Formats: sequence, structure tokens, C-alpha cells
Amino acid sequence: MRIPNPILLDFRLVPEDASTIAARTDALYAFLVAVAVFFSALVFILVTVFAVKYRRRPGVKAAPTGHGHLLLEVTWIVIPFILVMIMFVWGAKLFIRIRQPPPDAMEINVVARQWMWKLQHPNGRREINELHVPAGVPVRLRMVSEDVIHSFYVPAFRLKQDVLPGTYMSLWFEPTKPGEYHLFCAEYCGMEHAGMKGRVVVMEPEEYQKWLTAGPPVQSMADAGRELFVTRAGCQSCHSPTSGGRGPDLAGVYGRRRELNDGRSVLADESYLRESILRPDSHLLAGYGDRSLMPPYLGQLSEDDVIQLIAYIKSLPRNGAARADAASVRDQAPPAPAATRPAES
Repeated sequence: MRIPNPILLDFRLVPEDASTIAARTDALYAFLVAVAVFFSALVFILVTVFAVKYRRRPGVKAAPTGHGHLLLEVTWIVIPFILVMIMFVWGAKLFIRIRQPPPDAMEINVVARQWMWKLQHPNGRREINELHVPAGVPVRLRMVSEDVIHSFYVPAFRLKQDVLPGTYMSLWFEPTKPGEYHLFCAEYCGMEHAGMKGRVVVMEPEEYQKWLTAGPPVQSMADAGRELFVTRAGCQSCHSPTSGGRGPDLAGVYGRRRELNDGRSVLADESYLRESILRPDSHLLAGYGDRSLMPPYLGQLSEDDVIQLIAYIKSLPRNGAARADAASVRDQAPPAPAATRPAES
């Protein structure tokens, strides 16, 4: 009796498609391959036929050289142009689709470092080299690197995104099939690059909720950010309604336009908040002088700390609830040093 080889049984020409974008990506790829194969075969056949038919032979005079054929020339210009434009429009639409996450997508934070993936869910649940997500739910990853360039790559989802140090990168997907899928770093990132891998576990929504709440209680990202905001970083001393105007009140600042002292207007998104925390002089608000009194926190806060602070700022509502919350914790905040008192972000 012949025993089947398990390696051959698992062999695939392409990975399993397990996201809403995978089939569309495969269709575009198949079209590109089909066009390339067709024209490669066509050129090969024509070269072979012409080489045989019009080869130099004794006693046979060479055919006279033609002076061009307008219809033929127009044909081999127009047809490739149409095919290339189809590829361009198809690829552009797919690219835009990949870059526009749904507004209700579940957000998960990813911090890459040599040589691991650190992931955190909104409720505070953390993972290392594993990502648990529910099937049928859009997931948006906000990613940043602590050291070098990495690349978040899940072949089954047909998605790959470089993860850069110093800036937030975004990637979204919607898994369709429960199961386990490979996660790789697709950018050479050092000696242990080959070992920087993990898995994405897609679960049914009910099972995911059970997994998310299992185990001992954990502090949510917003709560951890609030604690950091009030105590360790001392932000409450200046960024509250009771600070005497030393810094702007951050309630409801996320998602709004901010007027800078150089006349520019910027959107207060995650990248803006990160830069304002780590490098306050990069975004000087109108009405707060030409130089920030807030000390730079670059090198003092980890990427995890910054993500938690941003989660807390995003949770602040635009109504008086945030002011009441600020007043309730103002006594917990240590006073800012006179020389380095924070002023803005």
C-alpha cells in the first residue's frame, strides 16, 4: 500500500484566499499572467514561423522590403494601449479599495520590533506573533516600527504593508473563513528576519468575543492612556480646562482641523497626535507662541505608551463630559516643572 506524501497533499500553487480582497487580487493577477503568456507565445510563434519561412536559402531571392502597413501598425499600437489601460484602471480601483477602510472597522494596534509582532486590542488584550480576529468583520491595523523597516504580510489575505519607524501605517482586511493563516515579515530586518513570523487566527464572532474576554481582567487602552496622561506624563497640568490656558483642552480634538501659527490647517489624526506628543515643535498651534513650552517626549515614551495616550485622547468626547472627567482627576496630576511646563500638542 502506497502512503501519500503529506507535503505533496499540502502543496498549493497559490495560498488559500481568505479575505474579501483576495479573489479580486487573484483575478487581476490572472489577467496579467494571461496577457503576458499570450503575447509571449504570439511573439515566439511569429519569430519561429518567419525565421523558417524567410530563411536565407540557395537559389531563392530575398523578398522585397515593404514600406509599412498602416492598419497593422495601428492595430499593434491600439490593442496594447487598450490592454494596458484596462490593467491600470483595474489596478487603481483595487488599490483605492485596499486603502479605504470602512468607517466601522475594528481597530487593532501593531508594534513591530526585531524580531516580533506586538498586537493590542482596544480592550487591552495583548498578543505576541498572533492575531485573533472575527470572521466577517472589517479589521483596521494601525502599525508602527520601533527600530527598522518591517513588512506585515499575510499571503492568504493577499495583503502586504511596510511598517516604518516614526510614522503610522494603515492596513485593513475582512477575513471570510475561520482558520489559521501564516503571518510573515516580508522585509529583511536583521539576523533573525526569517524567524519573525506568526499566525492570524480567524474565529467565528461568538468565539472571538469569548476569547477576547477570557482570562484575568485587563486594562483597556483608553484607561491605560488616561492613567499615563494624568500621572506619569503629567499632561493634565496643562491640557485641561483648569490649567489656566497653558495648553489647549484636548476634549474632542481628534478628527478636527487644527489651525497652526504658520497659517496651515492640519487634521488631528493619529499621526498628528503622535508627532505632537513626541515633537511638540512640529505642530505649533495658533495662539500659543512661536515656540512650544512642552518638552519633547521622544525617547521618553515607548510606542505602546504613545498608542495608549492616543487611545485616551480619542475617547474624550466633545461635550462637557470630558471637562467633568478632567476636573475629577486634576488633583492627581503632578505639577509641571516651571522650565519645561507642557504647552500644547
